[in-house]
This record gives sequence, C-alpha cells and structure tokens, in this order.
Amino acid sequence: MKAVQITSFGTAADVLRINDVERPAPGAGEVLVSVEASSVNGHDVIVRAGELKMVSGRRFPIGVGLDFAGTVAATGAGVAGYRVGDRVWGMVHPRQRHSVAGAAEYVVVSADRIAHAPADLSSVEAASLVVAGSTALIALRDSVRLVSGERVLVRGAAGGVGTAAVQLAHAMGGHVTALARDRHAELLTDLGADEVLDYGSTTSDQIGPFDVIVDTVGSELHCYRGRLAKGGRMVTVGLSPSALAAIAASSVHGSRRIRTFSANPETPVLRDVADLATSGALRPVIDRVYPLADIAAAHQAFERGGVVGKHVVTVPRSSV
Repeated sequence: MKAVQITSFGTAADVLRINDVERPAPGAGEVLVSVEASSVNGHDVIVRAGELKMVSGRRFPIGVGLDFAGTVAATGAGVAGYRVGDRVWGMVHPRQRHSVAGAAEYVVVSADRIAHAPADLSSVEAASLVVAGSTALIALRDSVRLVSGERVLVRGAAGGVGTAAVQLAHAMGGHVTALARDRHAELLTDLGADEVLDYGSTTSDQIGPFDVIVDTVGSELHCYRGRLAKGGRMVTVGLSPSALAAIAASSVHGSRRIRTFSANPETPVLRDVADLATSGALRPVIDRVYPLADIAAAHQAFERGGVVGKHVVTVPRSSV
C-alpha cells in the first residue's frame, strides 16, 4: 500500500515521500481503516520540521497525517460496535511515534480513537473537521467553559480551528468577535461571528474586554491576556516558545491565566463533534483539496498561511 512518510527532518519538498509499505493488520482492540481523506495540521508540519523529536523520535521513516476519514476494512479481537464498511473518522495518537499515520491507504488505530462519521458529510468534509472540530469543542466547552451571553474573541478566526471555534461559540450562545483578514469577513459572519475585525489594522489595546479568548496564533499572548474582563479565561492552541513563556508567566502573575492543551480526542469527543455536524451547528470549511501525490504542495500551502479553513488530502482506494 501507499503511505506518506518523512524520510528526515526538513522541508516538505525535500523529505515527504510516498512509499510502498506493507498493509498493517489490526491487533486486539484495534481497527484497520481504509483511508479516503486526511487533513493537514500544524502538528504534521511541526513533526516534519523536527520540532517534536521527543514525541516523534529520530528513527525514520515517520508517518504523516494526524487525522483521517474512511471506512472500516477489518477489526481485531474484542472490537464491538464497528463492522467492515462502516464510515468512520478519527485520529492517530499525537504523542506517539507512527511509521504509518493518516495520510496512507490504510491505518491501524485503537478502537477508542475512532467514531462513526456524520452520515451527511463526504470523507473530505469529515476529514476537515476531525482536528478542527474536536480542538474547538475542547477549548470552548472543557477548557474555558463558555457560558451563553459571554463575549468571545477568536483570534486566527479564518483557520481550521478558528472557523470551527466561531461556529461553536455562536452555537453556545456567545457574542463572537472574529479577528482575521478583512477579506474573510463575509464568510466569518455567515459562520456566526457578530463582528469581524481586521487583524492587520486592529491592535489588542483597541478591543475588548472579553470574557473568553480563543487564540490559534500563539504570539502576543500577554497583550491579549490584558484584554480579559474580570473572571475572563483564555486558551491558546498556537504553541511556540514565546507562547509557552507567556503561559508559564500567566500561571504565576495574576488571576487570568492562559490555558493550553494538546487535542487528543477519543470516541466520546468525536461523537459529540459528529452530533454538532449533524445538527448543523458545525460545518466544514475547506480551502483546497489535494490528491495524495501532491501532499508536499498541501504542506507548503499550509506553511504560507492565509488559509481559510482546512487543506484536505484525498487518498485513492487500493485493494493491496
């Protein structure tokens, strides 16, 4: 079968390869998924660049693709609730090393890392929501515990997690301010933003206060923390060395600490995201779809920025 793998740390053009590998077999408690689509995530790019060596290790090849959508091809002993042919979505474990991951014709994962995909979504649409939807849901519901009527700022609102956060904050009753490029205002308003501010001409001291801030950028966190109202909460998923320093400082100085987490959804969260998608509270936003052969171009486009929603990679079916 075909699988995208990292052959060494470096740029997408230099180190991403589509290799022929042996199709894996599911062990006890595992499911073999025939992958139809996978999206590009910051985690994939960071691993490829060698910035997560403590997780990925230094042994090559390393599998590419955090998430996936497809159909069940086989189940291991003890797996209940899934049959061959069921449409599913899920994630490989972000803190484990994988030689084969979601950007492959087949992937093996523990059964507690998948759920049935929303029936009304294509595999491309489903793949665009796995990481984005689960990250936004965990951030708003579990990390900052958004309450209806609160004022919410979503920073980096046009990206994958940002577009999902705008939708879910709106569905949860928040008054949503989206910070993004001006040209994305119409889309973000349609997704539920009450106002859209151009990040190129809007500084942190010009806005707020906010009860909740969801940050997907990872810079200037101390400035935006200062725009929190009394009792306000802030969460960031845009991790960087400066972000980690700001998070550490916020836990020592003052009451408005900055929260963060590494999204690692298991079946219950994936089911909740599926329910939100089925209800219409969360819908896919896709920037561009690439064939598996062009995954390096998808990574390059992600790194250039200016993404609206997600870059998704389609995986051809194979019987091998």
